[in-house]
Amino acid sequence: MAAYLCPPAVIHGENAVETSQILAEVHDRHPDAPWASRIDGIAASTGIDTRGWMLPLEAAVAPGTGGALRTGQAAAREALARDGFTEQDVERAIAALEAIPAPQTVQERTEPAWAAVQDYGERAARGALQAAGLDPSDVDCLITSNSTTPALPGLDVALANRLPLRPDTLLLPATQWACIAGTRSLALAADLVAADPDRVVLVVISEALSTTYQPADDSLESVIVRLLFADTAVAAVVTGRPRAESVLRLDASWHHTLPGTRDLHRLETREDGTHFVMDRRGPRAVQQTVTAMWEWLRRRHEDDVHAWHPDLLLAHPGGTRVLEYMEQTMPDDWPSGLLAHSRDSYTTGNRGGAAVLDILRRAHDAGQKPGSRTVLYAAAPGLTATAVEGEWL
Repeated sequence: MAAYLCPPAVIHGENAVETSQILAEVHDRHPDAPWASRIDGIAASTGIDTRGWMLPLEAAVAPGTGGALRTGQAAAREALARDGFTEQDVERAIAALEAIPAPQTVQERTEPAWAAVQDYGERAARGALQAAGLDPSDVDCLITSNSTTPALPGLDVALANRLPLRPDTLLLPATQWACIAGTRSLALAADLVAADPDRVVLVVISEALSTTYQPADDSLESVIVRLLFADTAVAAVVTGRPRAESVLRLDASWHHTLPGTRDLHRLETREDGTHFVMDRRGPRAVQQTVTAMWEWLRRRHEDDVHAWHPDLLLAHPGGTRVLEYMEQTMPDDWPSGLLAHSRDSYTTGNRGGAAVLDILRRAHDAGQKPGSRTVLYAAAPGLTATAVEGEWL
């Protein structure tokens, strides 16, 4: 497998949301929660002061357009009248119920976010094509991912029309890849160009993770989710032959899925929208995929005359806790600082499937020596992981 990656384009959410704003909203809404006295310390431990969202915080916390009595108004009127209320009293009661704020519906949460996902995805796609010196008409295959704003037709069809792409372009949507979208898209793109080196593959990942912000949910896990996520769109071009614009050669990929772990991290769609549910056992399970990746790299390079090590680790394991585990378990003779760009990305939020390409862009902008050995790794709900190994050009 030899594929060539051009510089990725990264479009960050343009609405800056401060941690202090989230904390103020959380304390105001849940003043008596059991965790209220601890949440400021938890927020500080994330290391995130601000994150970018596609929509402002006000959009996430606003009440729904309908009152508490969204449906069943006729039945309520009938019940009140049956209990002896006068017509005037019935009207007052109905008006009072309608005035009670209600949570936003799935449609109210998702519709504006889906519009933003398409806009951001298009901007990232155009940026990646420009960076590769290509036009939309050059694209033979489009791989897309967006896990929090489901739609049919999806982002692939939207971009095919918006850019526009040729009618014979192969569209490959991968909505549920979530956090591994970056690494797995590159691995798939590399397989596609290995089969036909003249192919041009465009990867676009656009994630509005802020749609999982659920202000009424008073669980500690839900509050932590509110503090972590950022919205980002990324895109990159992969080709089967090197171009003047190519920056990284992709040489090998690895995939790993842990059985019996599908409930540790998941999205649940409820009446008020999408909820991201975390189990505290999750980070320890993700660590198992890290151990398996170390073994893959060991076997891959066990015959090297000189001790092999990467010069860069561009990793999105879901949080800094697993980054610490990676640092603790990597071989002792590997250099320090391999995860610096990964840590830098987390200081402005967890970007889900867009994270690895955001980290890659940070590494690119910092400047890399030709031949620098690089491993890209990510883990996602499932639990499933993908890694890609390559070298800077």
